Amino acid sequence: MSFVEELRWRGMLQDIMPGTEDLLNKEKVSGYIGFDPTGDSLHVGHLTQIMTLIHFQNAGHKPVALVGGATGMIGDPSFKSAERNLLNEETLQHNLDCLKNQLAKFLNFGDGENDAKMVNNYDWFKDFSFLEFIRDVGKLITVNYMMAKDSVKKRLEGDNGLSFTEFTYQLIQGYDFYYLWKHHNCKIQMGGSDQWGNIVTGSEMIRRQDQGTAYALTTQLIKKADGQKFGKTESGAIWLDPKKTSPYKYYQFWLNTSDDDAKNWIRIFTLKTEAEINAIIAEHDAAPHTRAVQKALAKDITIRTHSEKDYETAIKTSEFLFGNGSLDFIADLQHDAVLEVFDGVPQFEINKSDLAAGINVLDLLAVETQVFPSKGEARKMLQGGGVAINKEKINDIELTINTSSLINSQYIVAQRGKKNYFLIIAK
Repeated sequence: MSFVEELRWRGMLQDIMPGTEDLLNKEKVSGYIGFDPTGDSLHVGHLTQIMTLIHFQNAGHKPVALVGGATGMIGDPSFKSAERNLLNEETLQHNLDCLKNQLAKFLNFGDGENDAKMVNNYDWFKDFSFLEFIRDVGKLITVNYMMAKDSVKKRLEGDNGLSFTEFTYQLIQGYDFYYLWKHHNCKIQMGGSDQWGNIVTGSEMIRRQDQGTAYALTTQLIKKADGQKFGKTESGAIWLDPKKTSPYKYYQFWLNTSDDDAKNWIRIFTLKTEAEINAIIAEHDAAPHTRAVQKALAKDITIRTHSEKDYETAIKTSEFLFGNGSLDFIADLQHDAVLEVFDGVPQFEINKSDLAAGINVLDLLAVETQVFPSKGEARKMLQGGGVAINKEKINDIELTINTSSLINSQYIVAQRGKKNYFLIIAK
């Protein structure tokens, strides 16, 4: 199956310039997608473009990931309501390094004909003077042409207007395409459908400057079935960096998608074949409560973004929080990851030296912490079999708890009833 056919059946294709599909079917082509380095991590909103490059490479073509060290200093005005803050060079370099590491988890980089390549547009813009730019590049595209773009029109009609800095973004991205076409034989630029105007500016620049021919392709912007923005939650964006979004929360994001979204997204965000996906959907429809599509989607993308081990930890975390799973998985987690697991769970700190001397279980639950509001309530529930320490039922009110009960030499997990968890941290 060809690259374009792959995107088409997966429901990813939006716009395609005439002749693009013929070119890709005829020869092996270098093509690029740009990534914005205004943060030190990509998020799930970038996954569509990452998947596009994966399919591009799998079809035998050479993917080029452009990380915009220069354009990141300006900011793309496309469909933004206001100008973003500009970043200094040191921050941008840190962001670039982080993005390179993340993209390397999805693409095969190297020097081979089909290997992915990463470029930074700062490399060709850093010595490009302003006078040279407006003389050599500015003359290629008319103001009329630039003003006709929807992204520019919307900003001009809004309350915040459009600065000259942002207005030039279209020329800079267009020049990126020209530079990569001329020096890296990139014949196609790809991106989200909101980038169509900027991409076409580049192909027009190639035509006017060198009478060359370049091609373009965009993918659909992903939205939820209910119209909400994809990749956003009440707590913010879902990041690919495990320090920003834990693998457990990442897994839960995909697991908690609606049936309609899951059936759509499993085509877009996994590499499963059409036959495999149809079989999973059929299994799901036969027993919707098993959530077969969501589980397959969440497993695939969590392993690809993080690792098999992180996926297994996410499963064990889910089993612990929502079922009868053990606490063994905590032994493999760093402190920050443990706090992520118990996010929203009441947490208490106790003195480790006091615990070493031994603390009566009632004092631990109602004096040293507030698992119970009083020792009387703690005694009553404990004798009724409603209390567990580290998932083990406790009913002896004379029991002494000491450091031997600590998990990772730091934690005790108290449970009141079936679903009320409390994290006790010994310091």
